[in-house]
Amino acid sequence: MAIKRALLSVSDKSGLIEFATSLHNDYGIELLSTGGTAKALREAGLPVIDVSEFTGAPELFDGRVKTLHPKVHGGLLQVRDDSVHQQQAKENDIPQIDLVCVNLYPFEETIAKDDVTLEEAIENIDIGGPSMLRSAAKNYKFVTVVSDSKDYDRILSEMKEHDGDTTLKFRETLAIKVFTRTTEYDGAISNYLSGAAEGTRSRLSITLPFERELRYGDNPHQFATLYGNFGECFTQLQGKELSYTNILDIEAAGDIILDYSRPTVAILKHTNPCGVGQHDDDLREAWNKAFATDTQAPFGGVIVMNRPMTEPLARVISQIFTDVIIAPDFEPEARAILQKKKNLRLIKMNDAYLTAKKDHVIKSAPGGIMVMGRDHTPLGLDEMESKVVTKRPPTEEEMRAMRFAWRVVKNVKSNAIVYALADRTLGIGAGQMSRVDSSRIAVWKANEAGLSLKGSVIASDAMFPFADGLDAAIEAGATACIQPGGSIRDEEVIAAADEANLAMVFTGHRHFRH
Repeated sequence: MAIKRALLSVSDKSGLIEFATSLHNDYGIELLSTGGTAKALREAGLPVIDVSEFTGAPELFDGRVKTLHPKVHGGLLQVRDDSVHQQQAKENDIPQIDLVCVNLYPFEETIAKDDVTLEEAIENIDIGGPSMLRSAAKNYKFVTVVSDSKDYDRILSEMKEHDGDTTLKFRETLAIKVFTRTTEYDGAISNYLSGAAEGTRSRLSITLPFERELRYGDNPHQFATLYGNFGECFTQLQGKELSYTNILDIEAAGDIILDYSRPTVAILKHTNPCGVGQHDDDLREAWNKAFATDTQAPFGGVIVMNRPMTEPLARVISQIFTDVIIAPDFEPEARAILQKKKNLRLIKMNDAYLTAKKDHVIKSAPGGIMVMGRDHTPLGLDEMESKVVTKRPPTEEEMRAMRFAWRVVKNVKSNAIVYALADRTLGIGAGQMSRVDSSRIAVWKANEAGLSLKGSVIASDAMFPFADGLDAAIEAGATACIQPGGSIRDEEVIAAADEANLAMVFTGHRHFRH
């Protein structure tokens, strides 16, 4: 049967007037509404019946109670082909409500504000809205339920095709969307209150929408699925479908490139940076510096930059085989060059990724998950002059190089060692069981690339537990070191540095990356 009565009560009023106008003018549907929604509809010249008039009960307690009434929920929940239900509806004067359009108080947006108070958050917990949505969704066999303004056009098209009605399958789809939305909403409330009330962090609710099947997992025999809003953060412009490992690499690339404000290019392999370079005027020169660190790594690797990809850089990179290129944008000439490599994945980093960087890190654990704050800020770089622990303070150039190297080493898998100048990496040692091994590998990689480490700085993501790791750096030609400090043998390490006239800074902060 055609829809005859609709109840509209929304916080987000985008598209509301057009939707309600079509319901009334095209289909003669009676409109019920509340508060600000009713006011907006009246101002648009639409006839509206207040819910308080419909129920015969006033809005109470600053609007906290307005739709929590048997006449509303009875109108939604009565089974239309059940004679007992219909007799009870008639006896109690409860007419049918055929369509409900509700979006909820903006709780998630409210708690995202830095200065939100607990009282403000609580006032933005919607009660009547979820109740109506759930009632309508439960009775989707007869009731059309709308929880998203993006569905307005779909609903009007459906009604046009079915003489003012909607199909059962369509209503079922909308009902599933409702229960997903109310689950997300309740989860956000539960998570917020668990964190706001000290000592009650007892549960974590996670609900994420399906986004896509991935090409495969770590290996082709492993399935992988992506959930959430990855597509809002990164847009794939061309190339093969993404795999699980591609997503991990893209995340790692985004992590490192956002640590730099100067024009920067980084090359990664298996989530590890293997070359980083900077140049104020020419991205191609930044690439040359990054590439020189390890000329083998870009093959099948990931290239990321924090400026739009230029034509000169595209011409250079197009000569080698690489898997993924990430940039905030691509100049048309650069895009035209790279389009010729059809399997190459071109990824545009969207502005939304800057917001996503505030998210937590969630990892699986046996029987559950772990949640960790994202390590998105290089710590310990403020007032470095006061953190010098050696007799000789670093020169200004060494200070610049240490700041650069510290941002790189933060993104290298532990144990991590980086040799660098102020605008480029020279050698990177990653993921070894001992710190001295990482240092030796970084030296070996620099030698393989034909790069001298004389006058370089060394960055270590954690303390040197013994002086041997620093001794390897001194032997290689490093003149300055940045590290967290905190070893019981710090005095031995400092003494080794002083003996070699090496300058050293203790940041006081560790940046492990497992």
